[in-house]
Amino acid sequence: MYECLNFVCEPAGQAGCVLIRALEPFAGLSTMRRRRPSAKRPEDLANGPGKLTLAMGITRKLNGADLTASALQVRRPPNEPAIEVLTTPRIGITHCADWPLRFVIAGNRFVSR
Repeated sequence: MYECLNFVCEPAGQAGCVLIRALEPFAGLSTMRRRRPSAKRPEDLANGPGKLTLAMGITRKLNGADLTASALQVRRPPNEPAIEVLTTPRIGITHCADWPLRFVIAGNRFVSR
């Protein structure tokens, strides 16, 4: 129904990917609001896997893209703040939902629910 954003972290043939469930937008808010007009607050623009891909304009055309040198890039912020990372129960699944595989920034209001 919706696209999802997964970062593959291992070579082909080895399991190792991360589903990106939400993000805190720092730029491009007007574009995100245009793509997600039903979002009432900035926190609602990309606080779920489908919402995130819609807000960011992510489609399957980016499948296999290099996240260091393509249209979609992941970069370290210039002034990286100290953060506390929490492990929480996984969302939307029943099998192995208690495995410690969901990581969030403590207190961040943009985390998906």
